[in-house]
Amino acid sequence: MKALTIKLKGPMQAYGNQANFKYRTIYRHPSKSAVLGMIAAALGYGHGDSRIVKLNQLSFAVRTDQIDKELTDFQIVQVPKSSSKLTYRDYWQDAIFIAAIGGQNDQIEAIDEALHHPKFQLFLGRKSTPPAGPLETKIYTGKSPVEVLKEMPWQASHWFMVNKRFEPEWRAEIHADAPLLPGERSSLVKDAVKSFSLREHTHTYRSESVTSVWLNNPAHKSKPAVGGTITNQDVMSILK
Repeated sequence: MKALTIKLKGPMQAYGNQANFKYRTIYRHPSKSAVLGMIAAALGYGHGDSRIVKLNQLSFAVRTDQIDKELTDFQIVQVPKSSSKLTYRDYWQDAIFIAAIGGQNDQIEAIDEALHHPKFQLFLGRKSTPPAGPLETKIYTGKSPVEVLKEMPWQASHWFMVNKRFEPEWRAEIHADAPLLPGERSSLVKDAVKSFSLREHTHTYRSESVTSVWLNNPAHKSKPAVGGTITNQDVMSILK
């Protein structure tokens, strides 16, 4: 068994949850169906390809390494035979997530190869949110997706680490298939792919559990003393 990590990084990301035409809200982390959809696109599976459903068998976990600001965009949509309508769409700006999947050795290696040579365009949730350049991936042998995410160093941007420089660690949430976190409380999320067909884009439920891990901040600095006199000090050095 092998595990593959995928660094999801882009100016904007949007992993939609259940929404109506007017309001398109988002999850706080990538959904399993969104990551499987990206993998299916890389492998060249069409919307109605039956092999997409089999991807649900991959074990899945995702870690939140950087989450900054939420953006709400609005668009005017011309609906046929009616007046224009205003719709709202939410996005995450400057976010970084580390997704991890687990499966058979040959399957994981084929997925890794496809992500670097995709058949179709890859995007981070919605077609308007492409990745910030080629995806960064890494394969691990003999470890589960959760084990890998608990050991991997913090992957946030340097500027984000510097903004958190007075915090020695970052608490990163990990959302995973419930079997990967035995003993943790689980809940049902409508996040398993049933069909990506354009006529029948549907999902079903899977069990998910949540945990967290503390990640070392390499940009950590001690807070300057409050009060007193500062002598022979470069005050700008704390900003570096």
